[in-house]
Amino acid sequence: MTTSRGLGPLPRDGRVYVAGHRGLVGSAVWRHLDDQGFDSLLGRTSSELDLRERDAVFTFFDEERPEYVVLAAARVGGILANSTEPADFLSDNLRIQVNVLDAAYMFGVERLLFLGSSCIYPRLAEQPIKESSLLTGLLEPTNDAYAIAKIAGVLQVQALRRQHEASFISAMPTNLYGPGDNFDLAGSHVLPAMIRRFHEARTSGTETVTLWGSGTPRREFLHVDDLARACLFLLEAYDDPSPINVGVGVDLSIRALAELVAGIVGFEGSLEWDTAKPDGTPRKLLDVSRIQETGWSAEIPLDEGVRSTYEWYVEHEADLRD
Repeated sequence: MTTSRGLGPLPRDGRVYVAGHRGLVGSAVWRHLDDQGFDSLLGRTSSELDLRERDAVFTFFDEERPEYVVLAAARVGGILANSTEPADFLSDNLRIQVNVLDAAYMFGVERLLFLGSSCIYPRLAEQPIKESSLLTGLLEPTNDAYAIAKIAGVLQVQALRRQHEASFISAMPTNLYGPGDNFDLAGSHVLPAMIRRFHEARTSGTETVTLWGSGTPRREFLHVDDLARACLFLLEAYDDPSPINVGVGVDLSIRALAELVAGIVGFEGSLEWDTAKPDGTPRKLLDVSRIQETGWSAEIPLDEGVRSTYEWYVEHEADLRD
């Protein structure tokens, strides 16, 4: 790890563009930066600025001249969406990344953080997964298109550093959850989908909930507010071409997660597992030793985070109905 470019606290009056500021990650980053005293935050909704449109992105950067960027905008989804819409996931994410990264370099952004995903690593990577595992094996086929797009983003960050000495970095978060998550059953990730399924079963009196797969795969979950802290920390303290993992360093089985969520929601019925549906990657636990060595670590326990996320869901349930 190098810190040769004079890293340190970002000026609180610096112009910070949070790409994707209405999404799960971007909204958490925005909240954290606001709490930390940043008073020149920049954000645009997708209707105001379509990041897939190159000319529009370049015009925005030319007019607003952000000094710092958190690239949290992406087309995201769970195993169903990724496996049924791979072309859209690949095309949309490639265009978003290329446009924002090229414009950031062109218009002199001082520091940029590109957020990838732990799915960039091989399906059968040695656990816990080190950053050096990138491009050493085959990807999980249910989300390989999304993973390829994110890998391209990592390589573009590295290429801009190598060719133009851009002070851009990339971080690979593990599975995320928290307030503002996507609870649409057709496109959500496993944890918010469980919250919704168990809540609806409890309120309707349904006695059995059927979940995809066998329940045996293991996953790691990071609260999005912890990731938001990590984003600012990395912008101020990390300058290295290698992507850096962001996670908690602990995982659990999907079956154990289901039991945890059911208990918090108050669902007392039975669980069944549809083993005809895919499990995805058998295990995906990140090695977080590098970021912990820099002085950052996750703070929000999973049970506490799930409970607060469920409370947020109940509060906003009427607005989230399909």
